[in-house]
Amino acid sequence: MPDNLPLMPLEGHYARQTTPLYKLNPREIKAALAILVVTVAAMLAVVFATVGDSNPPTPMGCIRAETAGIVGAETISGCGAEAEAKCAHAARFDTPRSNTVVAECERQGIEF
Repeated sequence: MPDNLPLMPLEGHYARQTTPLYKLNPREIKAALAILVVTVAAMLAVVFATVGDSNPPTPMGCIRAETAGIVGAETISGCGAEAEAKCAHAARFDTPRSNTVVAECERQGIEF
């Protein structure tokens, strides 16, 4: 067959390909709409339940530093004497992790 000839559709091919195999009855349509409404309502409920600030600001005298850990982000946190001890420990090193902790200690005004 030469390559320069246009393709010709088969007779009745379009009608056969676009005819639905099964027509839904009104009861099935209502059931599908009910399921759709319940699904959308559940999705909206999840979205509205998770909206908001789940990470309140750190109180003064406390630290919360996000640093690189072995398998991902690690939170180093503490308040009072625990925060002072963590800040003093981090100040002894010169690594990106300890620098992050020391910067958080300085931002929170913790003496170490």
